[in-house]
Amino acid sequence: MKLIPYDDPGVFDALRSEWNDLLRRSHSDIVFSTWEWQSSWWFAYEPGQIWVVAIRDDNDRLVALAPWFIETNQEQERVVRSIGCVDVTDYVDILVEPEYQKPVFQMLAEHLYERRERYDRVNLCNIPEASPTREEFAAVLRECGFAVDVVLQEVCPVIELPDSFDEYLDSLEKKQRHELRRKMRRAESEGTLNWYIVGPEHDLETELDRFLKLMAASHPEKAQFLSNPKNMAFFRSIVPKAYEQGWLQLAFVSFRDQVAAAYLNFDYEGHILVYNSGLLPETFGHLSPGIVLLTYLIRHAIETNRKVFDFLRGNETYKYRMGARDTRVYKLKANVRS
Repeated sequence: MKLIPYDDPGVFDALRSEWNDLLRRSHSDIVFSTWEWQSSWWFAYEPGQIWVVAIRDDNDRLVALAPWFIETNQEQERVVRSIGCVDVTDYVDILVEPEYQKPVFQMLAEHLYERRERYDRVNLCNIPEASPTREEFAAVLRECGFAVDVVLQEVCPVIELPDSFDEYLDSLEKKQRHELRRKMRRAESEGTLNWYIVGPEHDLETELDRFLKLMAASHPEKAQFLSNPKNMAFFRSIVPKAYEQGWLQLAFVSFRDQVAAAYLNFDYEGHILVYNSGLLPETFGHLSPGIVLLTYLIRHAIETNRKVFDFLRGNETYKYRMGARDTRVYKLKANVRS
């Protein structure tokens, strides 16, 4: 096999036609590792020096990709990180065809060791708990002379979706099931409730503007987040790309023709990923519009045969009340042993 390092943004053009094909063959096919997400993130933030490592087999077929970069932090440390890490991306990983996993990890570890003068330490975030990167790549790094620590970073609560909405309701604790039904009855009794998922009949730019205003209005921290031009640039880049690929699920609920809550989710490979939300708590808080819309989206996911409803990173209470159970993401920290 042949290892090819890239150190400039031209890598996204060079590998565009092969990137997602490899992703679909890899052990970690996630929307945050798509070419669309990774390139949008890079050009929005450009936080350091690109160090993307590609590996090809003897037929010149792309079989692995390590989308990394080197960031110089406030302490002037040069840190190897994953493209997408950490704030606006929930899972990232090395992309590798399973049958090439062992030699790829070996080649990547040796490459890191050989280029150790370029950086001070490695910090790979948001690794899914089921990924072989967490244990197997860590083990290979140790064999190559690295001190390695793999630590729990955060939890990602998920619902494994059943075959019917009634089964889902029955899976909830009795108190939560009763509370959810009560909120649905109260909201639906208004008679003016309407909800929809943005589709071809809508203007995406208008709907995205509506969502961003609602997101900013829902909490001061979200307003501050959107006041950063880089964050706004990222949203305006990734949303149309995800929509074009059929991955976007942008949903709204309204009362009396006034939007009350919204979710910006991703619909990818049978998983609904709950990415961000907006809410008008002061106007419609008594109708629980966020929970009502979330319930409609869970029902819609079940009816369209999705398998997992993933709330992504964070242990907020409402996720568990909706029936989610924890999965975990990890951080791999490494440095060359002295």
